[in-house]
Amino acid sequence: MTSAVGRLRRAVLIVATVIAAGTVGYWLLGLAFIDALYQTVTTITTVGFRELGEFGTPEKLFTIVVIISGVGAVLYTFTLAVQLVVEGELAEVLGRRRMDRRIADMHDHVIVCGWGRVGRAVAHDLTVGGRDVVIVDLDPSRVGGLEAPTVVGDATLDATLRDAGIERAGALVATLAGDAANLFVTLSARAIKPSLFIVARAREEGSVAKLAQAGADRVVNPQELGAARMASFVVQPNVAEFVDVVMHERSLEFRMHEVELPSGSALDGRTLRQADLRRQANVLVLALRRPDGSFLTNPDPDTRLEAHQVLIAVGTDVDLARLADACR
Repeated sequence: MTSAVGRLRRAVLIVATVIAAGTVGYWLLGLAFIDALYQTVTTITTVGFRELGEFGTPEKLFTIVVIISGVGAVLYTFTLAVQLVVEGELAEVLGRRRMDRRIADMHDHVIVCGWGRVGRAVAHDLTVGGRDVVIVDLDPSRVGGLEAPTVVGDATLDATLRDAGIERAGALVATLAGDAANLFVTLSARAIKPSLFIVARAREEGSVAKLAQAGADRVVNPQELGAARMASFVVQPNVAEFVDVVMHERSLEFRMHEVELPSGSALDGRTLRQADLRRQANVLVLALRRPDGSFLTNPDPDTRLEAHQVLIAVGTDVDLARLADACR
């Protein structure tokens, strides 16, 4: 596309040069300046109006030169212009079709609605965490050129969410600028897929309860979280920094991860002491989340593991992979 634009610019420059040269030539041959310009333009565009003066041999020979050079340049420029338009539209159509096919093949992906600062940060962390992401935004200029699949449209509309593959999605994150828009997205997403996990952004404290009532599984106020994080750096700077490193950075080999214990697991019914995950997987279990949603922090070694509990552990990527295998 860029090379085609460059060729078109050069072609336009050639046409302008021919017009300038033709105008000067006819002016030197005795025509007034306006008449010389008019004669040149009508000649190279093959309009075919009559000559504006008595044309002798010099004028006729010069006109032949203008026709050969000018008509060719104009036709070449017109062809490049048409090619540029067709290629641009064709590339857009083909690109959209490739994007639609890519989204159609995705399952258990995360739909991020809104490509602002919060949406970009969410999508980045999800990608780092190994999740497939589909971006939805109303402004095509904001999502143009992204590697991730994108859908340009109003995220509050059911049709836009369906284009993002919401029926096959595993989660949706509503990060639009307004709470009302995030409320509409939550309502629409919950109505289309009742089992979808939805995280919604709230700017106002009063919107948290409304978004939860609308169907959001989690409601996050970035300003409140940011304030709490800033305060923790003052009160407990080492703890806060360690949590940041474990959760978000890659400079430390250890990670904090969660693994759900499925039905039929070999660990189901065994105690933590019997499972001996410290020796078997070299991980440290920090907490358990029971099926009712309650947490058990620093669990006792005699705590019995049950199906659908979630183990929250710290270890290297290799160790955490061993933990996942052991839970299966």
